This record gives sequence, structure tokens and C-alpha cells, in this order.
Amino acid sequence: MINVTKTFFPPIEAYQAQLERVWKNQWLTNNGELYKELTSKLKAHLNVSHIICMTNGTLPIQIALNAFGNEGEIITTPFSYVATLSSIVWEKCTPVFVDIHPEYLTIDETKIEAAITEKTTAILATHVYGNPCDVETIKTIADKHNLKVIYDAAHSFGVVYKGKSMFAYGDASTTSFHATKLFHTGEGGALICQNEDVYKAMHYRHNFGHDGQTAYHGLGINAKMSELQAAMGLCVLPYMDHIISERQKVCEFYDKNLDFNRLTGFKIRENTSWNYAYYPILFNSEKALLKAKQNLESHQIFPRRYFYPSLEELPYVNSNHCPIAKDIAERVMCLPLYVGLEAEQLTKISTLINEA
Repeated sequence: MINVTKTFFPPIEAYQAQLERVWKNQWLTNNGELYKELTSKLKAHLNVSHIICMTNGTLPIQIALNAFGNEGEIITTPFSYVATLSSIVWEKCTPVFVDIHPEYLTIDETKIEAAITEKTTAILATHVYGNPCDVETIKTIADKHNLKVIYDAAHSFGVVYKGKSMFAYGDASTTSFHATKLFHTGEGGALICQNEDVYKAMHYRHNFGHDGQTAYHGLGINAKMSELQAAMGLCVLPYMDHIISERQKVCEFYDKNLDFNRLTGFKIRENTSWNYAYYPILFNSEKALLKAKQNLESHQIFPRRYFYPSLEELPYVNSNHCPIAKDIAERVMCLPLYVGLEAEQLTKISTLINEA
């Protein structure tokens, strides 16, 4: 069986060595030694000012919205994972959808300003498949209208745009360290920012609002990462160059062997060093996609319709009618992509798609 992704497992001996430190310290959570080490190493690896590692990738979005959303309107994209949208609604904000660029698949920056009202408080955009949004234009618009910018950068670990980590853009960036991501802590995530005051506001929110043991800055929740999660992160981080390199080989195989007379890919924004996080292909129609998907699954190969459906179709939001996002969502499928896929498997996948 070939799934759309497969978790990268570091050598078990490495994880056991980190667990021995946990047992020696007798410390499982609350800013432990391993957590501090992982945070320091991630800051250096990513070249960012502040990072708060958390227990999953959705809580950072919710915390950023809690700080910046003010229960107002949030301009966002319908082409993202459901956590982007559900976090907006969860924080009692109102999502306002803007359609996507037909090639980059990120939010169409030329349509953002028309969606701004007096109730708009923030822009929450997704770097889709690790492909950067037009961050310069979005910043210009946000500055003009005094809006905050949050980036859902769940797919963007290792992406560099114009010489900077994707996490360095916006008032806050959030990411996922879920087991399916390039860098993972089994389950986890992080919030990244460059501003010291923003960091402090986000940090107390992720730890019950604490200011020491007996005082409180304000309202907070529990989003802390455990030492067991940090241990996994410390074991995975040294392999990032290997992980990205191996995934690049898979993507290049697909590039050479899929029939792009009948398929299309997506366009990586200029000046981007990409991370090969996903391999999406676009079919000419949903019917063609379903035929190829059925053909693959009959051979125990399981791609994923990701993202599907377009988020504006979910029952708890009012649709803004984004025709490009809806069309793309119906025709896009992500192919198996992970370290360890062999040429024979990739040949089979490509052949089955081309035949269908």
C-alpha cells in the first residue's frame, strides 16, 4: 500500500537517547530543557526572532486570532485546510473569502482590498503547498488599512522567499509540526513572530495567561508543547536537508514522467526556494480526477484530494462565491510524496495516472 504521505521516523536510538534525558530530568512539560533546546535550534535553523512551539498546529492560529481578530471580519482564502476557517469561527470572528490566483493557488492579492470593510480587523492567508503569497502587496494593503496579517504557513517549513524564511513575514506566522509534515514533533505546531511585544502577547496566551506562578497578564489557554514532543523534534531536525532532498527527487520524477499534455501543476512564485512539501496535479475535469483516483486506489495507491471541498461550501459559513477556488478544489489531487518512495513505485503511479 502506498499512501499520500508517510511519517519520517528518525533512528529509534536517537529518540531513546532524548527520552533518557527526560527521565533523568523528571520533567515532562512547562518549558523543560528539551523544549528550550528545540526552540533555540529552530530559531537558528529558520533565522527568526521568536518562536513559540505548541502542542498542535491549530492552536497557534486561534491564539493569533484571539490577539488580532477582535471578533471582527477576517479576510481569508477558501482554498486551505479546514483549520484555517474553523479557527476564525471558533474565535467568534467572521470569515470573508477572497478567491485565489489560478496559477499560484494562493489568495489573489488583487481582490483583497475590495473585500475590506469597517469591520475588517485582519488578513489570514495561506501559503498553499508552501507556495508564498504575495507578501509585499498584502503588507502594503494591510498597512494602508491598519490591519494585522497572519499567515497560515503550515506547509512552509524550510521555504525561503527573497532570502528570508516564510515564517518571517506577517505580524505572525503559524505552522504545523504534525506527523505528516516535513519537520514534525509527532503532533505539534508553532507561532513565529519578529516583534518582541507580539511575542509576549502570544506567549502568555499559550500558557493560561500566566505572569509567573501567581499573577496573570490576561486570558490564556493551554497550548504548551511537552518534552516528549520536543524530543521527537530534536531527532528530526538534523535530517531536514536529507528529507527535502529526497522529496525533491520524487517531485522531479513526477515532473519527467507525468503526461503534462493532459495535466497541469501549480506555479511556484518567483524568488522562492521551495521545500517540496506536496505534489498537486490538476486534471481537466473532476470526472478525469475521479477516474485516475479510482485507478490508483484499485492498485492500493491512495492519493488525496487536498484541498477539497472549497471551504466556502462548509455549512457553518456564508458563501462569497469564489469560482476559481471551487474549480481548483474539484480538479486538484496530491500524489504520494515522502522519503523512501522507490523508482518502481513512482513509475507505477505515473503510469496509472497517464493511462487513466
